[in-house]
This record gives sequence, C-alpha cells and structure tokens, in this order.
Amino acid sequence: MAYFGPRLGVSRIFPPRVSAFRLLGTVRMDDMGLAVGRSALERLDFDNVVLKKLPVDPSEEPGVRLVKGACFSRVKPEPLSSPRFVAVSRGALALLGLDGDEVTSDPLGPEYLSGSKVMPGSEPAAHCYCGHQFGQFAGQLGDGAACYLGEVKVPPEQNPELLRENPSGRWEIQVKGAGLTPYSRKADGRKVLRSSIREFLCSEAMFFLGIPTTRAGSVVTSDSKVIRDVYYSGNPRYERCSVVLRIAPTFLRFGSFEIFKPADEFTGRQGPSYGQEQIRGQMLDYVIEMFYPEIQQSHPDRVERNVAFFREVMCRTARLVAQWQCVGFCHGVLNTDNMSVLGLTLDYGPYGFMDRFDPDYICNASDNSGRYSYKAQPAICRWNLVKLAEALAPELPADRAKAVIDEYLDCFNRFYLENMRRKLGLLKKEEPEDEILITELLRTMHDTGADFTNTFRSLAQISCPSEGETEQEKEAVKNATEILVAHCASLEELKSANTPTMDPRELAMLLSMAQSNPSLFEMISDRGTIARQLDRMSKLKVLMETSEEELRARQAQEWTSWITLYRKRLARELEGQSDVPAVRQERARVMNSTNPRVVLRNYIAQNAIEAAESGDFSEVQRVLKVLEKPFSSQPGLELPAWVGSLGSSARGEREDGEEQQQGAAAPSKATDSVPYDSKPPAWARQICVT
Repeated sequence: MAYFGPRLGVSRIFPPRVSAFRLLGTVRMDDMGLAVGRSALERLDFDNVVLKKLPVDPSEEPGVRLVKGACFSRVKPEPLSSPRFVAVSRGALALLGLDGDEVTSDPLGPEYLSGSKVMPGSEPAAHCYCGHQFGQFAGQLGDGAACYLGEVKVPPEQNPELLRENPSGRWEIQVKGAGLTPYSRKADGRKVLRSSIREFLCSEAMFFLGIPTTRAGSVVTSDSKVIRDVYYSGNPRYERCSVVLRIAPTFLRFGSFEIFKPADEFTGRQGPSYGQEQIRGQMLDYVIEMFYPEIQQSHPDRVERNVAFFREVMCRTARLVAQWQCVGFCHGVLNTDNMSVLGLTLDYGPYGFMDRFDPDYICNASDNSGRYSYKAQPAICRWNLVKLAEALAPELPADRAKAVIDEYLDCFNRFYLENMRRKLGLLKKEEPEDEILITELLRTMHDTGADFTNTFRSLAQISCPSEGETEQEKEAVKNATEILVAHCASLEELKSANTPTMDPRELAMLLSMAQSNPSLFEMISDRGTIARQLDRMSKLKVLMETSEEELRARQAQEWTSWITLYRKRLARELEGQSDVPAVRQERARVMNSTNPRVVLRNYIAQNAIEAAESGDFSEVQRVLKVLEKPFSSQPGLELPAWVGSLGSSARGEREDGEEQQQGAAAPSKATDSVPYDSKPPAWARQICVT
C-alpha cells in the first residue's frame, strides 16, 4: 500500500497558476460594515468527517478537565495580538489548493492561519489521547497546544498521485500554539518562535528528504508574549507567541487508542474512556475505512482486517525508522503519543540530525537515560507497537499481534539494508557481506568522529576500480582517504565530545551504590548511563595522551582499511557489465540523490531563529529554500544571507526581553558563519534542546 511522504517534484505538488482575477471572490459586507474581497482561506471546502464519525465531548466547559467517552473536545482558539507571517511553505499550502503568494498578501492570512480568526466551515477541536511517556503510562494527555481546525477537501486540480498517498481525499489542518484546551494540563497552550520555527522547518525538510511526515504550511508570530524558563534555571523571560499550521491526512496516533486502557499496573493511571469498548471499534473502523481502504475492501472478516491493518502499521513504522537511521535523524521523544497510525514523522520537539556519528547520540537533553537515543530508535518503535497492540485488544487478538510484531525486526532490517545499499551505490548485486561492510563503515565513522551527512555524501567521490588498475590502486585509495579524513573530528572536538557530563565524585558514589544498594541505585540512575560515563572517561584518557598528528594518522589508517574493502566490493558491481561507464554514472546519480548535501542541523535552525527573534524572517525563508532541494547545490544559497563582504553580520539586535534559542549564542561575526553543507561551527556544541 502506498504511504504519505515520498519526495515529489514541484510539478506534482503545485496546482496550475490560477489567474488572480478568477480567484477574486464576491464582495460582501463584513460584520463591521466594511467592503472586503473574500479571502481564499474563506473559500476552503471543509468536510470535517472525523467529528461526525467519532464521539465529541458534549461539554464546552473551559479549562482543563478529564474527558470521558469522547475523542474530541470543541475549543475556542485564543486570538494573537498583531499576528504576522514568518514564512509559508508554498508546497504544503498547495495541498489545500492555496497559492502561497495569495495567502501571504491576504491581510486575513495570519489571523486565519494562527486560529485568531475562525475560517468558515472550520470546527476547532482538540483531540483526546493518552500515552506512554519514557516507558510509563501517563494517562490522559491530548492536544494541549494543538487545535484541529477541520478537514479540507482535496482540490479538483490536485495531482491524483497524492490521492494514493492520502486516500481519504481530505487534509486535516491544525494550528499548534493557539491556546488552552481541556488537555493543556499545567501549560498555557502557547508555543514560542524558536520551537515553532524548528517544527516548521523540520516538517518540510523531512518531506523533501523523502521521509513520511506531517507537513507545515506556515508559521505566524505575534506581539502576544508568554513567560518561558528555557533552561529551567529560575530565570524566565518573555517570548513571542507563535503558531504553526500543520497538515496531514490525520493526526491520530498510537496513543489515540490508549484512552481505553485499564489501570496501569505500575502507575495506577487508566485511560479516561476505559470500559467504553464501542468507541475503540468506531475509531478502528474510521482509521481503516478512511486511510486503509484497500485493507477494508479486501478483508470482509473483521479480525483478519484488523490484523492486516496492524501489519501495515508495523511495516510503515519499520520503514520510517529505517529512513530516520539512514539520514542520522533522532526524534527525541518517541512516546506512544508521538507515533502516527499512518507511519508519519509526528510532533517535532527536541529532534536532531547527527553531526559527528555517534550511535549513542541523544538529541533531547532531558533524556538522561538515553531511552530515545539514535541507536535505540528501532527497538523503541517496536516497543511502541507492542503498546498499540495491547490498546487494540480484543479487536486485535494477542497471539495474532505477537506474530506480526515478530516480523518487525526482519522488516526493519530489510528496509535499512535496502537504503544503505543505495547510500553506498551497491545497486547491481546483493551480497551477504554487505552487512559487514556497512557495519565496518559505521564503526570507522564512530572511531574517527566522522561527520555523518558529509561522509556519506562524499562516498560518491570514491572511484570504482578499473580492470587491471593495480598501479593506480594505491593513489586512488590515498585520494579517497584524504576526502574522508577531512570530515573527521579534530582532537579538540573529540576531547569535548568525550568529556564526562557527570561529576567524578557523583560517579564514584553511584558506582559504590550500585554494589552496596542496587535497589536504591535503580531508583536514581541506571547502568546504561554509568557505562556511557565510564566509556567517555576511558576514551578521554587516551585522547589526552594523543597529538593531533597521531590522531590524523590513525584516522587515515582506519579509513584506508575500509576504503580498500569498499573498492573491492565496487569492483564486483562491475563484473559482467557491458557498459561500465553507464554503471558508474548511475551509481553516482543514485548516491547523490540518496545522500543529502544539506540537512537541518541544529546550528542552521539556530541561525534562523536568532535572526527571526531580532525581526528578520528572511533567514527562515532562505533555509526553507535550501531544504527544499537537499540533494542539490544551489548557487547563491551556500551561506546565510546576512554574511556580508566586510566580515560582519547584517542582522539587527534582538528586541529587549526576547529569549535566545535553547542553549547557544548565534555568531555575531560572519567569520563564525559556515556554509549550510558544512560541519557545524564550534559554538554549535553549546546548543541544548530539551
């Protein structure tokens, strides 16, 4: 079955340009008696099916509350003061039949797309769901800041290909950061500029990388402000309220089915709709009928239908996490409430694209145990599937669910290996030794501190050996080694990366406690954390006794060994091929369309956020353009726009009281700025996302 998310050419997404004259609506009198032209946003064709198919909370009582027997609660978005666009994604807005230029020039655009003004046909609501957070059932969660606006019918001129990826024929739209809902708990339902820009940019970046994802149509900021303590240091500051427009076939998630969960044996919490089994059946019917019609049509038996649905969700989830691993993406908060039932990347919070390859990479500074580290993602997604299976019982028999889950690892490995072969340009043959070659590549990258994105991108520059080229072999390996060593970490970078984050006295105390009082130790720490700290200490000790020259020599030696193996494997690709130049050309083409030149590294987002916080939105828009073509070089878009010829930043000062991005100062000199496809600058190590 097709799924939502493959990278599409612009011509497949953008509708034909429509004359501005034809887009003009009839002139009417608004409530104030002023004549205005009808906004394109007022002509969106809403068909809010989910509110008809699933139960809606009859209470419209304001404030946080437990919502029983309902999947949605009607809400009233809270208007922003002086809302204005930071950026829009024309490709995402085109899904709704909207022209980006028309939306940005519409004086009502920022109001409608921030929830400050409700569009005709829109029915604002918040979704009720539960979730396992960091392994513990948290009970009722729900849309604490997101607000469902409705479902927009696919416009007639939209490419039919998209209907295969979204068979419902509608796009659900949400605004995130529009104010309080019954699920806001102790928060205020608002989002700020830095988190909104991060979600907006990464949603679109993932789409253009070809990874299934929710989309982001726009980000709006305002003069409304909220207090945030970014560092949890007791020094809160005011930040601007901002809102992201999110688009997807549906935002239903694994946690949507956990509202029926009985009391959890560890936390004692239960789902708010426990015992109301008929609603689970309604939700399951809705999801399968709307988004998996092929399964609905081909399985008249209800149990077989549900098993087929679960298998498809398992398969999509395995494919998704395999794609994450292959671009070095770490989600950061893989709770069950952040897992899409369509296999989409959902909810962009403390995510991160790896710079230096480290399988233990943790992008979320709040994840002290490393539960959601890069290497843990495949296993965590399987764990979440187990929880989804439990939530679907008895509609999904436990023995049938287990059989499907047992297929997960093979499914993930198949997708992962398929992607990795393309990244290495191994297109003609599939050999068992390929797994060893890939494992050795990752080990070498880890040992040498190689940059994940740039190392893979550079592999296409390693030449395929020619028949009988023994004299040139040594020179070819040497050249390839120089290319890859250039992407390795320096001695100072490795020392910084391997400096223990725990005070030696605390570590000694915990080690002693692990021996003398294991129960108490398990309550306040874990063996994985201690093992990582000890590993860092061991590596740092070696690095302290190593010179830069010795490090480079060791890195070169390790890469030479791997490159020799790689070129032998490439030679076997050419065996029996009549048109060797064509094979080499195809290899380079596939590798350069699989290994991105640019990803949304934290420092790139940081630069855009810092510029936006000082009133300059152009860098957000510029970064979006770069991310829309991640596999290509774009002349004129190599560097941030503010880098001037005199070596200083053209950006203005931040307004008083505004907060900087989580953890790091942006560069104040152009010499601190680096190209978008570069390794991060030194200041980027300070960025801390929670």
